[in-house]
Amino acid sequence: MKIIETEIPDVLIIEPQVFEDKRGFFLESFNERAFQEKANISAHFVQDNHSRSGKNVLRGLHYQIKQPQGKLVRVIAGEIFDVAVDIRRSSKYFGQWVGVKLNAQNRHQIWVPPGFAHGFLVVSEYAEVLYKTTDYYAPQHERTILWNDPDIGVGWKIDLQPILSGKDQAGKLIKDAEVYV
Repeated sequence: MKIIETEIPDVLIIEPQVFEDKRGFFLESFNERAFQEKANISAHFVQDNHSRSGKNVLRGLHYQIKQPQGKLVRVIAGEIFDVAVDIRRSSKYFGQWVGVKLNAQNRHQIWVPPGFAHGFLVVSEYAEVLYKTTDYYAPQHERTILWNDPDIGVGWKIDLQPILSGKDQAGKLIKDAEVYV
């Protein structure tokens, strides 16, 4: 497993070791000991999620103000542009974002720690995304920051209006949102 640091040190890209031959491939998508030793991630995962979305679907920027979730995200079909936004007011990276392409070919993962809003844009015809979370989904604590907040300025690289849920259309600007201390 290779750990790739991003511009925001708490957000990491994880490149698993892949064993490939004529039969196919094998990789270890999570190993608690390796994550602790190599990436200093001592997360305890409690929930696995799986989504499938079509091209130009944008999900996010989501977070839970209570029961914050760390997320280990990977793509098993298609490709997404995945984004993490630091929403910890005390962080020197507050309001900054990191984006990475995740796809079934590169098999990379991104570690989005608690304290970050998370979202992704599907850039292939469809994408299937798997992610582990460190706390349970709590809809009463879920919040959304507007995907195109000009104060954050995520470079989504999309030419048309993305396909959004009602919840994502109603997201708040970071300056008006409940964020972490």
